[in-house]
Amino acid sequence: MERSPTTTTEQQGRRRGAGWRRWAVLVATVWIQAVTGTNFDFSAYSSALKASLGVSQEALNYLATASDLGKALGWSSGLALIHLPLPAVLLLSAASGLAAYALQYALILDYLHLPYPLVFLICLVAGCSICWFNTVCFVLCIRSFSSSNRPLALSLSISFNGLSAAFYTLFANALSPFSPSVYLLLNAIVPLVVSLVALPAILLCHPHDGHLHVVPKHDKRIFLGLYLLAFITGIYLVIFGSFNTTNSTAWVVLTGAMVLLTLPLIIPASSSCSHVDTHDPEPTVQLNHEDSRKPLLLNSDHSTESNAMMQKTVEHPMQDCCLGTVLEKGRMLVLCEEHSAKKLIQCVDFWLYYIAYFCGATVGLVYSNNLGQIAQSFHRESQLTMLLAVYSSCSFFGRLLSALPDFLHRKVSFARTGWLAAALVPMPMAFFLMWKLHDVNTLVAGTALIGLSSGFIFAAAVSVTSELFGPNSIGMNHNILITNIPLGSLLYGQIAALVYDANGLKMSVIDNRNGMVDTMVVCMGPKCYSTTFFVWGCITFLGLVSSIILFLRTRTAYSAAGGQQVVNTLAKFRLDRTP
Repeated sequence: MERSPTTTTEQQGRRRGAGWRRWAVLVATVWIQAVTGTNFDFSAYSSALKASLGVSQEALNYLATASDLGKALGWSSGLALIHLPLPAVLLLSAASGLAAYALQYALILDYLHLPYPLVFLICLVAGCSICWFNTVCFVLCIRSFSSSNRPLALSLSISFNGLSAAFYTLFANALSPFSPSVYLLLNAIVPLVVSLVALPAILLCHPHDGHLHVVPKHDKRIFLGLYLLAFITGIYLVIFGSFNTTNSTAWVVLTGAMVLLTLPLIIPASSSCSHVDTHDPEPTVQLNHEDSRKPLLLNSDHSTESNAMMQKTVEHPMQDCCLGTVLEKGRMLVLCEEHSAKKLIQCVDFWLYYIAYFCGATVGLVYSNNLGQIAQSFHRESQLTMLLAVYSSCSFFGRLLSALPDFLHRKVSFARTGWLAAALVPMPMAFFLMWKLHDVNTLVAGTALIGLSSGFIFAAAVSVTSELFGPNSIGMNHNILITNIPLGSLLYGQIAALVYDANGLKMSVIDNRNGMVDTMVVCMGPKCYSTTFFVWGCITFLGLVSSIILFLRTRTAYSAAGGQQVVNTLAKFRLDRTP
C-alpha cells in the first residue's frame, strides 16, 4: 500500500523535529554536567574552610564525606521524578545547591557562625544536589536516544562532569585568583544560571523521541563530531588551564572555553536540516513512558526477549583447582538478566564489581578531595590550580575513553569488564610512584594517571551495571553500587587524616569571629602523605585484582551476547534480502 505524499511529508517533519530536539537536549545536558561537578573543586577551598572552622584534618575529612554521602541519597531524585516533571526537579537541584554553597560562602567569610553538625548537614545537601543533577541528565539522555546510541549520549554527558573543576578554575582565575571563597560563590550561582539557560531545550524534550527511527550512520557521524569537539575542549583546558595567568589573560582563556562549550549548538541546527528518511529505519527499544511512575524502565517485553535470546551459552569447564573454583562458582552466564536487590547482594559478581569500584574510582575521588592539603604539604600551594586543572582534564579524557567499547564494538570484541580492568592499571602505579618519588613532576604525572583512571570508571559504571544486572533495574542497582563512595570517602579520608595529623605540628590561630585562640594541625613535607600513598596503592591493587577476576568470570557471557548479536544481524540481513 502506497503512502500519500502528505503522510510522508508529515513523517519527515516529525523526524526532523525529533532530531533537532534530541541534539538540543544532549547539548543542554552537556552544559549542566560541565558546571555541576562542584564536589571536584573541594580541595580549592578546603584549607580555607578548615581554618575558618578551626577544625582538624580529621574533622575536615568528615565534611568531604558528607558531600559524598549525598550520593547515597540518590534514590530521592528518583522519588522526586515520580511526582514532579523533569524541569521542576532540575530547578529544585539548582535551588538546593544555591542554598548549600551560599551558606558555606558566608561561613568562610565570617558572615555567619554555624555549629559543626549544621555545617556537616549543609555539605550533605550540596552533595545531594549533585546527584539530582546527574539523575536529570541521565533520564534526559534515556528518553531522547534509542538503545544503540544511548551509551554514547550518556558517556558524552557524563564526561563533561569531569571538567567542572577546570571550568571553575578558569572562572576563579578571571574573577579573584587568590580568593578560595570565590569557588563557593561560583558553585552556588553558576549551576542555577546554566540550568535556567538550558531549561528551554529541556522543555522541548518529548517523552516519545526515543521511539522514533533514525539512521545509525547519521547519528554516528554526529556523535563523532561531538566527541571531537569534546576532545578539543579538553586539550584546550589542559594547555591553558594549567598555568597561572594575569587577570586579562584569564578572561581571554575563559572566553575561549565558553566558545568551545557553545560550539555543539551547531549540531541541533544542522540536524534539523538533514534528511533522515533515506535509509531503512533502525529498530529501537521503546521506553515505557505510558507509566509515569517508571521513567527509567525499558519495555518489559524487550527485556524478556533479550534474555530469551541470550539464554543459550557455552560453559568452559576448568580444572578442579582453587582458581577454577573462584572463576566458576556462581559465575554469570547471561547478560542483561534482571537482578532484584535481594538477588543482587547474593551475586558474587556484584561484590567483585563493588570491590573494584570501592578500591578504584572511589580512591581517586578521595585523592582529589585531598589535593589542597597535598599541595600545601609539598609547598606547592601556588600550583594547586594547575593540579586541579590536570586532574579535572584527565578525568574528562578518561570519561571520553569510556565510549571506546561502543565505537569499536564491531572491530574489537572485548568485554566491557575487561576495559574496566585495563582502566584500573594506572592507579596503583601512580600511588606507588608518588610514594617513592617526592618531586613535583611525579605529583603532576600521578595526578594525571589517577584522574584518567577514575574518570573512565565513573563513566563506564552505568553501562557495566546495566549489562551485568539488567537495564530495567539500573536505577536501583546503580544507587546500591555507589553506596561505596561515602564509605570509601570516610575510610580512605580517615586514613589520610590520621597520617597527616600524626606527622603534623599544632599551630595557634586566632578566630576572627570571637578573638579566641584555637589550635589546628599543619603538616609540611613528604611525610604527610607518603604512607597514605602506599596504603592507597595497595588498596587500588586489590581493586585491580578484583576487576580482573570479574572480567574472567563474565567474558563467557559477553562472548555469548556478541555471538547472538552476529546471528541476529545475519538473520535480519537475510530477511531484508528475501523478495
